[in-house]
Parts: sequence; structure tokens; C-alpha cells
Amino acid sequence: MKHVLSLSLLFLAAMAYAQDSLKVQLGTTASLASKGFQPLWMESNRFGMISSEGMDMSTYIGAWGTHSFPTRKHDFRIEYGANIVNNQHFSRVIIQQGYLKVRYGALEFRGGRFEEILGDVDPLLSTGSLGVSGNALPIPKIGLAIPEYTPVPFTNGWLQVKGLISHGWMGNEQSMKRAWLHEKAFYAKLGNGPFKIYGGVQHFAIWGGERGDFKLDRSWKGFFDVLFVKEANDGSVPEGPAPNRAGDHRGLVEFGGDLELNDVLWHMYFQVPFESGMGIDIRNIDRVGGLNVTLKDHPWLDRLMFEFSYTKQMEGFQDAELQSYYNNGVYASGWEYHYRSIGTPLFLNRYRGANFLPIEAVDWKNDDSYVWSNRNFINNRIVGGHIGMLHRYAPGITGRTMLTFTRNFGTHLESNPITVSPKNQAYTLHEVTMDMKRVPGLVLSAGVAVDVGGLYDNVGGLLGVKYDILRFRQ
Repeated sequence: MKHVLSLSLLFLAAMAYAQDSLKVQLGTTASLASKGFQPLWMESNRFGMISSEGMDMSTYIGAWGTHSFPTRKHDFRIEYGANIVNNQHFSRVIIQQGYLKVRYGALEFRGGRFEEILGDVDPLLSTGSLGVSGNALPIPKIGLAIPEYTPVPFTNGWLQVKGLISHGWMGNEQSMKRAWLHEKAFYAKLGNGPFKIYGGVQHFAIWGGERGDFKLDRSWKGFFDVLFVKEANDGSVPEGPAPNRAGDHRGLVEFGGDLELNDVLWHMYFQVPFESGMGIDIRNIDRVGGLNVTLKDHPWLDRLMFEFSYTKQMEGFQDAELQSYYNNGVYASGWEYHYRSIGTPLFLNRYRGANFLPIEAVDWKNDDSYVWSNRNFINNRIVGGHIGMLHRYAPGITGRTMLTFTRNFGTHLESNPITVSPKNQAYTLHEVTMDMKRVPGLVLSAGVAVDVGGLYDNVGGLLGVKYDILRFRQ
């Protein structure tokens, strides 16, 4: 955290010299719920900005800027930002963002904590990617990326690619303290006309780390074992390496297509999850599928999304042990960062579930026990449907509506309270944003969320204001 703070102060100082663009923004959001926790879409997929407290205020000040240096072949660009947030009844101050990105042509070096969603899901309307959805606080990392689809030479624009590789730090709010994150993704898009198809893969691994006297391999050999998903003994299996893989691996395969017409853009996608690489199989029917419709000239509707989720199979087509999405035996906190799911928030962990179920939340920072292995995510077998809408009421007044229905089946553990009695649950949100034209830079927002069903009933509301203290664009 000290290094992130130092970088953030450095970025803020560097912004004073930016000539292309600079924005300094101050904002706050007040949230109130009928229960002691927030409805799902009130707090989820906001990069950790809104706390889960039933009544709270999240205040932030942030600055973001870019500076470009034209060269003979490609532009050289520097992008930087920092955002400091205070919430949890004024008791918690976090550096929600603090980063530096340097790009030459298509290639970008990035370092720090920054907001990013992997995959081609809609960041405003989707329930969230199965990989990285923007639900948790951004994980600090460094890496290289081609962040946007870039034409491959000599293909006349028919083939475009993007991808990344990153190394991150998971911190101490984990069952294995000071573990590392390995992250990589590669996507390719085919077509240069109105119709395009694409496909890609995302791979994540949490590796290394320690719990008391129990320490796992953090060497260069350990890194390459994780990079190539090799069978290796990182210290977690005393009797030998096979069939163990070093680290906690998961990922997804994504494919879809775009059709752009004069007045509408159709975007379809499917994400198929896997754990430890064994789910990459045509027999795997678990997936999140979506259809995103962007209307170019509609008088009040901008985007409409339909999404379907099914994750009950859990790789049950194979003879090996059933998987449990986002869970792991050694890395017991699983696919979680600062007590929130890194992927889809529809998968329920113990920290949130303890608000309405007879289970115990885990304080990962201070708990070094092994008892929670494969038990942190208590609801990862779901069937659900979702509708999202982005619309306009008047110039400068926009609305976002999310309607989600799920049937929740818990996990494979028979002692799980949801597994014993599957529950239906609905999550809703309607949020309105108003750009105050008479006061340039001032934006007001308000929202209401209602969750009802067999898990819990909860009603929440939010009021927000943000103001551009400084906005400069050359």
C-alpha cells in the first residue's frame, strides 16, 4: 500500500504538466437500505466504490489525465490517474485507483491499481464477466497489453487481435497471505465489414503466498509452472506433483459476433468457465450468454441487453472430481479480493451471505485456519435471466435499469443451506443521472434497488453528486 500511495502522489504531481487532458473530480454517494447490507446492484460492479454497509456515504476525490507525443510512426501516450475513497462511516480510506499507463502504438505498459473489465461484456448493463467483472476493488498489478483490437499486418484489416499479460499482488485479505496473481488473455476478431466474429480465452491463477509456516513456491520456476499451467509440486502436495497444478487456476473461453447496420449494432457473446483447465471441453454447457442491442437513432432507448446464466453442470461431464467455481482447497478465499467476488457478483461468498443465511463470515486477514477450504463461495450453481436498459428521459438526463431473476442451487456440499433448499431471487435497480447544464461539470444521480425472494428481501436507495473541479482539454 505504501508503494501504491507513493505512485499515486507521483501521478498527481505529473498531472500538473499534462497538456492534452486533465480532470480533477470530487464526488459523494449516500446509500441507505432497509437491511444492514445493500441490495445487490446497489453495491456490485462499481469497482469497490460503494461499501456494503446498510447506511453509508462514499466520498472520493480523483484526478485523471493523458498526454500524447506525436512521433514519425506512432503516437507515444502517457495516461495516469489516482482516486482516493472514504467510506464505512468515515473509517476507511482506500486508494481505489493509482496507475500509470504508457502506450506506443498498440502496445501499452501499465502499472498500479486501475479499473478494467476483461471480455466484451457491457460494463453498465451486464451482470458481469465470469473473469473480471469490476465487482471488486481493482487489484494492483503491472503488465503489458494490446488493450484494443489492432489489425494484424498483411491481413487488410480482416484479422484483429488484442490481449494482455499481468502480474498482480493479492495482499493480506486472503487465506494465503501475500499471494500473487497471474493474468493473461488473448482475443482475435475476424472480418472487416458489417459482420464480424471473435473468440478469446482468459486465464487467471493465484499462486505463491503463505499461511503461518505453510509457504508455497514463489521462484522463477514456480512462475513458469503457473504461466504454462504445468503439473508441478509447489509445496501444497507433499506426496508429489501429479496431478496437481501449482496455484489456483481458472478462466473462461469467450466467443461471439457483431452485426452493424445503419441504425442498430447487434453484439452477441458467450462465456464458458473452466477451473484448472479441465472445463475446456465441448461437453461443458455452463455459460453466460448475452445479446446487446445498441440503437443509434432511437428517441429514448440507447441500449438493450438480454443475458442468460447457467452454471449447474460444474464440469460434471468428466470422471474427475467435480469442480466448484471460484473455490479452492489451498487458496480457501478463492476468486475473491477484499471480500468481494472478482468475477460475477451472482456467485455468493460467505462475507455477503452471512447477512441473511445461517453461516459464518471469514476474516481472512486474521484467520489462518484450513477449515474453510472449498467453502468460501456458497452459491455458484445458478440459472438466471437478466434484462438491462440504458435510456434517455430528456437531453442530459439518462436512466439505467437492471432486472435479474435467478434460481439458486448452492454448491455440491449437502450441508449448504441453499443446496438443501434452492431459492428464487430477484435483483432490480433503476438509476437516473442528470447532467446539470447550467452548472458545467456538475452531475446528480439517484437510484432505487429492490431485491426480493427466498434468500432475502431488501430495499435501498442512493443519492450522488459529482463535480469537475478542473477539466482541461487541449
